[in-house]
Amino acid sequence: MRLFLSGSWLKEDGLYEAKIEDVRIIKLKDLKELDGNYFLVFSYDLTSDTLDVPIKKSDLPKLLAIKLDRLERMNALSYGDANLRFISSSLSDEDFMERVCATREFIKDGFIYQLNLTNRFDFFLERGDPFDLFYQFIQRQAVPYGFFLDLNEFFIVSGSMELFLEREGRRLLSKPIKGTSNSEEVLRKSQKDKSENLMITDMVRNDLGRIARTGSVRVNELFKITQYSTLFHMHSTVECQTDRILLDIIRAAFPPASVTGAPKRKAVEIIDMLEPHERSFYCGCAGLFFDNFNFTLSVLIRTAIGKGEALSYYAGCGIVWDSDPKRELQELYTKTKAFYDFRI
Repeated sequence: MRLFLSGSWLKEDGLYEAKIEDVRIIKLKDLKELDGNYFLVFSYDLTSDTLDVPIKKSDLPKLLAIKLDRLERMNALSYGDANLRFISSSLSDEDFMERVCATREFIKDGFIYQLNLTNRFDFFLERGDPFDLFYQFIQRQAVPYGFFLDLNEFFIVSGSMELFLEREGRRLLSKPIKGTSNSEEVLRKSQKDKSENLMITDMVRNDLGRIARTGSVRVNELFKITQYSTLFHMHSTVECQTDRILLDIIRAAFPPASVTGAPKRKAVEIIDMLEPHERSFYCGCAGLFFDNFNFTLSVLIRTAIGKGEALSYYAGCGIVWDSDPKRELQELYTKTKAFYDFRI
């Protein structure tokens, strides 16, 4: 069993290795019984519990609680060269664009306002160890919430830059990402991306409002753009004050608004109709839970899940009424570039 975290999880640089004391598969209700420091991994499969909506499910655990003994900074690091061979995708380019059009029809008919449509890309690891793959990934694109988890039966490689929820004391923070481009200027001027971002920001306000102290929900940032090595992202920041425990917060806010759509329940139902693949841990969340109170959870975007030499990487796009299928397809591949460059 291995767990490595980008130092930025701890507001440090470098890479940290977790010394694992125990690993348990738990249920949502067990969150209130946790005692100590943990790394938690929530599968998107838990959507069926929090929203009571039937969805496609994987054969992997819904919720992992990895008890931490300590975190040690890695000074000397040895890694090899990892090489991937692309096998297939769950949706062809044509199928993906057709589903963008189908999503627009659902929007036109008033069922939803926005939907996050994803694709799964399957690979074979021809050379190297999964850790090598993770290290190459975060070297190509530094992100605040990178981690590598290997539990022998399966592994997770995440290069996420999205904060789902962070709690420090009574302050609860969320930074939903919506809006992607190769150009900062294009993204800054894009009314489509701003509209999409605003819809999701409003959803997060609503989610946090369920567990917030009355009158404490506020938007601190709107349409902020951050540059990464392969793209630019737009995010907003929502915060509140809360006295509620992690279990209550997850029940109110999971799955993340940015990877579902608006309204959330109907978006999840349509996602399950349009996507042929189960999402598994992708579009769930993961992160550190300290002192039985404070926590930091990332949204599991830019994430690969594997067993042995076989692995799948996922990417998605937010679809609104004025989405163009070809541009959404281009954005999809922009989001794979740091992991695997298809060069299209």
